[in-house]
Amino acid sequence: INLTADFTQVNVDIMSGLVEIKSPSEWQSLLSSTSVVVADFYADWCGPCKMIAPHFQRLASQHSSPKKVAFAKVNVDSQPEVAKENRVSAMPTFKIFHNGTCVETIQGANPTALSEAVTKAVQLAGSGKSADGLFKTPGRTLGGGSTSAGGGFNYSGLLNLLIAFVGLYLVSLFSFDAQKAAEQSRFNVHKAP
Repeated sequence: INLTADFTQVNVDIMSGLVEIKSPSEWQSLLSSTSVVVADFYADWCGPCKMIAPHFQRLASQHSSPKKVAFAKVNVDSQPEVAKENRVSAMPTFKIFHNGTCVETIQGANPTALSEAVTKAVQLAGSGKSADGLFKTPGRTLGGGSTSAGGGFNYSGLLNLLIAFVGLYLVSLFSFDAQKAAEQSRFNVHKAP
């Protein structure tokens, strides 16, 4: 069935509730006309994408609701502009949008994380509230910085490395066969305990 929104064709598969994005304008139309959009950025050659596709299709058939929750599939090879605009750097990448803003990102074929995020998104679409209370993390991006709270330097690791280095140095310095002594030393990090 074809639905017309702002004079743009949106292709919806009635059986599955999936929208196959065919152009950047179709993507923008879907984002602007639907409260929550769950997008699957995939590639035809991607094995993990093929593995999780039936799970995504099941979620779409269970939770799709006109103007409230839409499930979109975006082929990154045929729609590179849409993929680049959404900073997709790995496949599959699932992004959840609320009122046109990305509120959750899941990279990789993780059915459990995808199901949990879709459940939150469906609640968000039904409540009419903002996404702040439901999604606590911005998702993960390849090449992104660490998300650890401490952010401090690990002095214990440096101290252990320094002790091993000095220990190996002294063991090899005061022996006749330096290589054999270093290999048998308790400071050898490659030696099994």
